[in-house]
Amino acid sequence: MAPANRPFRSVLYIPGSKERALEKAMGLAADAIIFDLEDAVAPDEKVNARATLAAALNGDYGRRARIVRINGLDTDWGAEDAKAFADHPGVDAILIPKVNSPADLDAVAALAPAKPLWAMMETALGMLNAGQIAAHPQLAGMVMGTNDLAKELGSRFRADRLPLQTGLGLCVLAAKAHGRVIVDGVYNAFKDDAGLQVECDQGRDMGFDGKTLIHPLQLDIANAAFAPTEAEVDLARRQIAAFDAAIAEGQAVAVVDGKIVENLHIVTAKATLAKVEAIAAMAE
Repeated sequence: MAPANRPFRSVLYIPGSKERALEKAMGLAADAIIFDLEDAVAPDEKVNARATLAAALNGDYGRRARIVRINGLDTDWGAEDAKAFADHPGVDAILIPKVNSPADLDAVAALAPAKPLWAMMETALGMLNAGQIAAHPQLAGMVMGTNDLAKELGSRFRADRLPLQTGLGLCVLAAKAHGRVIVDGVYNAFKDDAGLQVECDQGRDMGFDGKTLIHPLQLDIANAAFAPTEAEVDLARRQIAAFDAAIAEGQAVAVVDGKIVENLHIVTAKATLAKVEAIAAMAE
């Protein structure tokens, strides 16, 4: 499973067939990398890409989480992908495309029983089964596949992503209920910083842990958006100090900035400070 407090602010897709991109990724400021063998690799390159990626993952990617997106088991390559990375020491998790139900996870788990699994949430059926998928014992994280979901729904693009809100919300609820990492879908216009900022802010406000990205130019915005702000860190520290003082005086609540602070606020405050420490550790 994902290490406690490990940040997933920025999760960058890298084609598994591109040696230069694989090497460059070792120096990028991404919290996690999805090494893609599915959409980013042409059919006639699938077998070669698997071997290329297996060799590259023996390299040093530092503290970045290393996630391999395999092809679906309904393709000619999926089963061999899963077996190739089932015991690879350079792989933290296997990401399964188009997960519709726990049965899709079971099928990959049978081929890679010791490796944490992640699920691409990108189908209408997957949305309806999000709770059952999140409850799978081998699942560590969920990734929104918003492009495929919009295609299946036949929805129009809107900057507020209103047509996708039901699916996004169901998956956030499922992930949080079962303690899984959940990252938002990609923003396609990689040169549109303002649009990316809006979508990152929306995802952060909804409760996503981070965002999947298609280009290194998007890293800085995502990393900042999904990190606690200075104001949030300051408030967390003051809440903890005030609450500790109140407890020492035999009180069950404290007051900070005119607002009641109870134990539930302290849980959030401590999680904020733990996330700051985890982010700092990424840079060491």
